[in-house]
Amino acid sequence: MPRWRTCINKHFQWSSPVAQGLLLCVLTFGVLLPICCHRLLYSYYFLKSVYLDSLSDAALEESYNRGQEALLFWEGVDSKESPKDPTETVAKEPDLLVTVVTARRMEGRDYHYLLQVTQRLASLLKTCGDKPCAEVMLCDVESGPYLNEDVWLVEKQFLVVRRSPDERTKIREVSNIFEKEKRDYVYCLRKGWDLMRPKNIVVLEDDALPGTDFFPLIKNLLSRKFALNTLYVKLYHPERLQRYWNPEPYRILEWVGLGMFGATILLLIFSHCTSLSLTLSFPHFLFLTLYIMAMVELAGRHYLLEVRRLSPQLYAVSPATECCTPAMLFPGNASIRAAEYLDQVVCAQGNAKDMVLYKKVRSTPGERAHSVEPNAIKHIGAYSSVRINPLRPKLI
Repeated sequence: MPRWRTCINKHFQWSSPVAQGLLLCVLTFGVLLPICCHRLLYSYYFLKSVYLDSLSDAALEESYNRGQEALLFWEGVDSKESPKDPTETVAKEPDLLVTVVTARRMEGRDYHYLLQVTQRLASLLKTCGDKPCAEVMLCDVESGPYLNEDVWLVEKQFLVVRRSPDERTKIREVSNIFEKEKRDYVYCLRKGWDLMRPKNIVVLEDDALPGTDFFPLIKNLLSRKFALNTLYVKLYHPERLQRYWNPEPYRILEWVGLGMFGATILLLIFSHCTSLSLTLSFPHFLFLTLYIMAMVELAGRHYLLEVRRLSPQLYAVSPATECCTPAMLFPGNASIRAAEYLDQVVCAQGNAKDMVLYKKVRSTPGERAHSVEPNAIKHIGAYSSVRINPLRPKLI
């Protein structure tokens, strides 16, 4: 009998570990995962051409309905209540200040992102008990000729700060939209600090919808040791960039560790199955480690991270990633350092404020920055206030 046929007969009988491993892979990656994951947006098996449009439309409709509900909510606030005076809160020195940076949106106005965010914040603040979780300040950076109408609706409930007429005239002269966005951010950072001297600051963009456990999570993060020595903690990273195969170094360690843990569990299970030949040996352990790693990556790391929402203590903290600033936590007086770093650089396309902060952390001795996973907020801004929008936004 030819040698190759002998090899096939040896390794591809049902009692062979090779045959059993091959069958396991075929059933998992060719049958089970495609059936279970073809509708999951952040899975490799997601059928984009089939489901993306319908999921995007559903997300837009959900956001629109939530925005209309928020509009009715704020319109129902007592109209006799007068706007807050900024001087009332100067001496409060709250444990936490939540600053919401907002501007008028030319597109997507009916979604009322700001009203959604402020309604959620108002709801979460009511659950804090006798001691407030935070003070909330709206930083209206609109410099155009039109008013930011949504701000006027919530001004009865939250403190609102704006530039003076002269300052608005000067900021309109900045033609670089990335530089203007940075200067708006710096203005809000400094204004919050100057008015209240808070112990910690969270800055939200007006399309960053906080999760239901937002304040317990922030409190837990600030109680951890790393918070004493960090410039900022990113509370959001795009879900599409949370995969293992878009790797930050810590993710590789997490990925391998998860594979080894899963392989150990499977080997213990398989060792009690008399019909299987996968035993407690290094080759089988290595195979199952790679099998688990491939399975969790293809199914979608995002969905594995969602398990951590069971408790604020389970949220993972890791070195900061590059992209995006919809939600940022600045412990202590770190917001002032961040404002100074941003002032040193002129932002442009490819070097927006998120990249500037990331590069400053990496180039400044002793400076640190972190990210939290899963996200503490949901980014609902399908229509941007500073960038060109597609005719019909998509989720990815």
